[in-house]
Amino acid sequence: MRAVVYDRYGPPDVLRIEDVPKPSPAARQVLVKIAATSVNLSDWETLQGRPLYSRIGGLRSPARRTLGSDIAGWVDAVGAAVTRFRPGDEVYGDNLMLKGGFAEYAIAPESALARKPPALTFAEASTIPQAGVIAWQGTGGAVAGQRVLINGAGGGSGSFAIQLAKRLGAQVTGVDNAGKLDFMRSVGADKVIDYRSEDFTRSGHYDLILDLVAHRSVFAYRRALAPGGRYRCVGGSVPALLRVLTIGSVAGRLTRRRMGVLAVKEGPKHFEPVADLCVAGDLGIHIDRTFNLDEVPEALAHVGEGRALGKVVVSVN
Repeated sequence: MRAVVYDRYGPPDVLRIEDVPKPSPAARQVLVKIAATSVNLSDWETLQGRPLYSRIGGLRSPARRTLGSDIAGWVDAVGAAVTRFRPGDEVYGDNLMLKGGFAEYAIAPESALARKPPALTFAEASTIPQAGVIAWQGTGGAVAGQRVLINGAGGGSGSFAIQLAKRLGAQVTGVDNAGKLDFMRSVGADKVIDYRSEDFTRSGHYDLILDLVAHRSVFAYRRALAPGGRYRCVGGSVPALLRVLTIGSVAGRLTRRRMGVLAVKEGPKHFEPVADLCVAGDLGIHIDRTFNLDEVPEALAHVGEGRALGKVVVSVN
């Protein structure tokens, strides 16, 4: 089978197409014939090997030779202990532990997969498991009238998060680069900020900040929170995340603000509710571009360099 592989951390040009053996599923695993795999910022980070947490399991070289975790396709074969699926079933899921989605076939644990809703295309289904869950859990608890700010709102998780916060009745501010301002407005942001020209931590006070690209001082984030407000970060530099976990936690409590890292819960029971909203038409899926398997380096760069408006998908079959 054809697969996009790499053996060392680095820029997109370390990736190459190889013919590799088709894998066989273990007892509780499923072999998926890939139709589509969406690109996440986590793929870009694991390609480069930074931040350092992206090297978990492979400090010096990649633990998995093929990236791609948000997969959708058909069940090709199942392990002896698999009970929920059989060959031919249409499935999707977040295969974050094993990855392998940028290939014609990938092995995934049975527990990571769900049946694809018939109303969604494979490309649409592949956008949901990771980005949708981050947005769902990151905006959870927001209520009508609250001021919500989403930093990194023009990408995959951000475009879902804007819509989910608006659905809860919040006033939403989206932060990203200038090329994404109109897109953030189009998915529902009430106000947009170009982070290169305006410091959002000085633009007002917010009841909830969802930070998808944490890099600033915890004291700047605290300054941007209203009393009783919450700050949640999902991605960013290791120093920034550590500061939030340590200094931020203490400094927040002392000033009646809550600051922490969002511990994202994975699996079908967490992403299927998001898919249900998409099927019902209550949540829009925004696919910026679709690439083929030979174009995976370009797809990763499009996301990693901050150019993607919403989600990017690699179509495999």
